[in-house]
Amino acid sequence: MEKILPDFQKYLIDHNLAPMGHVSFYALWASKFLCFSNNNKDKNIELRIRLFLEYLAKEKKLSRWQVEQADDAIRLYINHFLSGDTSTLSPNAEAVPGVKLPDYQEVEQKLREIIRIKHYAYSTERSYREWFQRFYTYVTTTKGKDWQKNGVDETDVRDFLSHLAVRQKVSSSTQNQAFNALLFLFREVLTIDLRDLSKTVRAKRGPKLPVVLSQDEVRSLIDQLKGRELLIVQFLYGTGMRLMEVARLRVQDIDFRLNAVVVRAGKGDKDRVTMVPEAAKEPMKQHLSLIKKIHKEDIKKGYGEVYMPDALDRKYPNAAKEWGWQYVFPGAALSVDPRSGKVRRHHISPSAIQKMVAEAVRKAGIVKRASVHTLRHSFATHLLMNGVNIREVQELLGHKNLETTMIYTHVLRNMSKAPRSPLDTLYESHARTT
Repeated sequence: MEKILPDFQKYLIDHNLAPMGHVSFYALWASKFLCFSNNNKDKNIELRIRLFLEYLAKEKKLSRWQVEQADDAIRLYINHFLSGDTSTLSPNAEAVPGVKLPDYQEVEQKLREIIRIKHYAYSTERSYREWFQRFYTYVTTTKGKDWQKNGVDETDVRDFLSHLAVRQKVSSSTQNQAFNALLFLFREVLTIDLRDLSKTVRAKRGPKLPVVLSQDEVRSLIDQLKGRELLIVQFLYGTGMRLMEVARLRVQDIDFRLNAVVVRAGKGDKDRVTMVPEAAKEPMKQHLSLIKKIHKEDIKKGYGEVYMPDALDRKYPNAAKEWGWQYVFPGAALSVDPRSGKVRRHHISPSAIQKMVAEAVRKAGIVKRASVHTLRHSFATHLLMNGVNIREVQELLGHKNLETTMIYTHVLRNMSKAPRSPLDTLYESHARTT
């Protein structure tokens, strides 16, 4: 099997696009599709993919995960390895400007399906669908184009991104989010290659220093809280975890013996390890005892299941009810999963944490524009103030580049090593002469 499409296998390995143990299977699926494609050259590429997957599911009676793996393999081969150039598969396979596009509902449905095949978070699905809706409105209303008749290309994307920056004055992060959503839409759904976007007007963002609380301000904020709310803030500040990392934290990822918290699939889908704050150890153990009782009650009522990442619920059907997979900070009530329709106890809402922190900031009389993320900034800055090596801080925060962590050295300099004001030396000099 290792000799099947060796260049494609090497590409997957070099670009870390597939688990090492699955690379040969990805090549096998791509090879099988090529054979199937040769017998269906009269059909466009998307139809061939759909027919091939249906053939695997119906004729070969393969499991759903195998069909999904085949779909991933084909799209990696076409969109990444071939860079979207399907001329070798069919001269008319690639979608080009002017070719009739599917209607809005069909594109949205396909967008939703591909996002779920790739196991993206529900928040990402909602965001990408919203950006598609805004892009569609811009193309059909602002530019007055017929979506299906005229088609779309990189010019429309460039104009839309420039429109966001110039007309709507969005932030650079919002414009980048829109770009990522449209890039996914064009590559994965419309199979149109975005080539030249160099003329896009970029939303400008000057260098900004993060808002950081002093330790006295953190203490004042903590004093406004108790119970679970206090524990959440203690973990946000004491571990440097992001909002969603705390909200999605699982019981099995806290190791009290090693004083370690494993942050799973953080930003960039990377795992990392941070510390368990000593001051939060006993409160966390007591909290988990209460959560375990709630979990047992859910089990008795026929529930007790949580969402499993990366389709692990198919691989381990019973794991979703195991104690180790439960959320450390579960929601107050059972709810219906918007994707599967199952009744589950989801993790605490991130907006609930944001509102709780905002209220505590208000009660503490803190006038800085502090938010949940401010606690992460404060964590990093206070570690540096205590002499922790910046490389270690980088690891704890999960930053890919040291330059990202270096921003806290500027804050540290402003907080602890600022030069004395000439006004102070002026008054001191005057006091000595009188």
